[in-house]
Amino acid sequence: MYSSSANTLLSVIVPCFNEEAVIRETHIQLVKVLSEIPDLDFEIIYIDDGSRDNTLMILKEIQSHSNHVRVISFSRNFGHQIAVTAGLDHASGCVVVLIDADLQDPPDVIHEMIDRWRNGADVVYGVRQERKGETAFKLWTAKAFYRIINRMSDISIPLDTGDFRLMDRKVVDSLLEMPERDRFVRGMVAWVGFRQEPLLYKRASRFAGTTKYPLAKMVRFAIDGILSFSLVPLRISTYLGFLISCLSVCGILYAIIMRIIMNNWVPGWALLLIAFLFIGGIQLVFLGIMGEYLGRVYGEVKHRPLYIMKERLGFSETKPLPSLKTRKALV
Repeated sequence: MYSSSANTLLSVIVPCFNEEAVIRETHIQLVKVLSEIPDLDFEIIYIDDGSRDNTLMILKEIQSHSNHVRVISFSRNFGHQIAVTAGLDHASGCVVVLIDADLQDPPDVIHEMIDRWRNGADVVYGVRQERKGETAFKLWTAKAFYRIINRMSDISIPLDTGDFRLMDRKVVDSLLEMPERDRFVRGMVAWVGFRQEPLLYKRASRFAGTTKYPLAKMVRFAIDGILSFSLVPLRISTYLGFLISCLSVCGILYAIIMRIIMNNWVPGWALLLIAFLFIGGIQLVFLGIMGEYLGRVYGEVKHRPLYIMKERLGFSETKPLPSLKTRKALV
């Protein structure tokens, strides 16, 4: 919760991947908005997630002209959720805002988020009231995903939200105690609790560039979200296994009765073949589901770092790396 102080710091985390077409305008708009917030100093932490264009070069140029800017550069592309985590590791503020670099989430909404925080909210998450510039397919799949995961998950994840949100320091510290590799940040924020408030806003079209979430990444992200917060897929496999076993017993009894009482072989070899193929397919599907969970366990026990930094700019060199400190405490 907000406590008045002239030295109160707001950290804004901006993951970037191939954003050379928009990153200058993003910085201009962020600085304009953040400079207008009273009683708050600010820092902007840009995370270059292994960009293959001139994003890093532009970020270095921006950082060289501003004491408010920090830059973290990854050794390769580790993914959006890991980039967000790196920003949280390095954020020094008593309040933190997550926002993407594409300007679809308008920076001026941060003003109202800060007002809600000052009135006692620990998390203020943006709810997309309108989404311009997105295909009907993406809109439909996004709606379906959030409704499916809420049905399957043990926690309630707000509908039609992204990672655009404000978090109090105690929420950030709670997230940093969660070291899992397959991260679904908006679900993790919902899981930690505290006082959370929605904030409706209209999402704009991309200022420039193209989406960094093609269909394959969207599917993978959805799988991570479901498997990270639900055991329902494993339970479904168990229930369906019992159901098929019961049907199999009924089929065996039917065959025995037809053979002994009716003195007749059970006809229907084609049906029998279909049944074998169906059962075999179901087994392979659920072996795949169990493999997904097992693969996540395998990834966790190796204790590899979540990300590797190539360089970081604008940070005090005397300050220890929060990411390394956090990981050592948890291993």
